[in-house]
Amino acid sequence: MLKLAVIVGSTRPGRKALDVANWVMDIAGMRGDAIFELVDIQDFNLPLLDEPVPPSMGQYSQPHTLAWAARIAEFDGFVFVTPEYNHGTSGALKNAIDFLYKEWNHKAAGFVGYGSIGGARAIENLRLVMGELMVADVRAQVMLTLHDDWEHHTGFNPREHHEQAVDAMLDQVVQWSGALKVLRPPVASAADEPEQAPPHGRRLGSM
Repeated sequence: MLKLAVIVGSTRPGRKALDVANWVMDIAGMRGDAIFELVDIQDFNLPLLDEPVPPSMGQYSQPHTLAWAARIAEFDGFVFVTPEYNHGTSGALKNAIDFLYKEWNHKAAGFVGYGSIGGARAIENLRLVMGELMVADVRAQVMLTLHDDWEHHTGFNPREHHEQAVDAMLDQVVQWSGALKVLRPPVASAADEPEQAPPHGRRLGSM
């Protein structure tokens, strides 16, 4: 079965991304077409990009990079939960994405944005990034507004129609993740030793 990550795209104190990601996980948990796991970039304590070699070379040297690469390599596709800061995604999420290359390739991605206009510009920012990483971003997206989906900007209370939008986005991510599987190489991550790497999709990951 396909394995998809719901990635928490903010590390900011008081962040709203974790509540949104858990809500997406609740909806995803009612499906039976994929395994969904929450991945919080905050758990990896990534510094500003400190790899001396471009990620596309696959020569990761830092322990935090290797741990991050191994985790992302487990997945067939992604759902990015992103705030919008200054017409773009969060610096923390962009930095985390930039650490890796091969682990993102030939997979699919969907987006859940939030902000004053639903995180639309953050999502558009991420679509450009995904193209460079050979990630197929799906058309359907979820846009949550601070005015309408949070009570007094603090209590997360999404409007009912957003659940249908989440399911539509997940439908496409599952479909494209499966379609692209034939393009993914047996060695899933540059963090793995080639002689020890199991075929993609056979690795057992843990939270």
